[in-house]
Amino acid sequence: MFIDTDSFADIILNIKTCSLPPSANLNTSQFLLIYNLLQLRNQYYQLQELSAKPRIADMTSAAASLLGRQLKEIQKARDLPGISCGLVKDNIFEWEVMLMLSDECKYYGGGNWRCLLSFPEDYPHAPPKLTFCDPIPFHPNIYPKTGVLCISILHPSGHDEYGYEDASERWTPIQTPETILLSVVSLMNDPNDSSPANVEAARLWREAQANPKGKEMREWKSRCRALVRQSLGEE
Repeated sequence: MFIDTDSFADIILNIKTCSLPPSANLNTSQFLLIYNLLQLRNQYYQLQELSAKPRIADMTSAAASLLGRQLKEIQKARDLPGISCGLVKDNIFEWEVMLMLSDECKYYGGGNWRCLLSFPEDYPHAPPKLTFCDPIPFHPNIYPKTGVLCISILHPSGHDEYGYEDASERWTPIQTPETILLSVVSLMNDPNDSSPANVEAARLWREAQANPKGKEMREWKSRCRALVRQSLGEE
């Protein structure tokens, strides 16, 4: 049986509106055949949608289970001095992190920096987001208004369209909260000014490094230390 395009379009319209009679080019048997085929197609799509929902739920459950284990590991770890983690309102996908940096961290040491580590439901396939709470450190890789940390390890896996990062530097599912936080501490010690989140901090950082005994370094230290004191409740 051959059905031209116009006739088929008429049938689709009839099925959607349920108000027009069958096309003049088709008899009732032909119309019912196409109607039943479309009904089967719709049932197939509904079954596909229903079968996808358990997979999403399973993924969320797996992420929650993994995060629960990883939180316990961090809380028991003895090789993570100055790092503590807990849940925000018993939400396994939202962690409160305290970074109590030692004086070895030249410009931010001695501060108690509170952060939020937010995990997506498809973790570890997608990276979490780390946000510094007030006071937000004056740092080239921390957005000054939001406190969001910009670091390669927390950028989605794949190619960097801007060419600043190699794919190997970006997120992979083998990363853990422990490796993330250790990378954060490392970045606090050694800022990356090649693609800054805080342009002003990056500019002053570069000028201070170029003239370590000049006024730029004094200003840099002053701004960093003022926020360290705020993090301790001294200002």
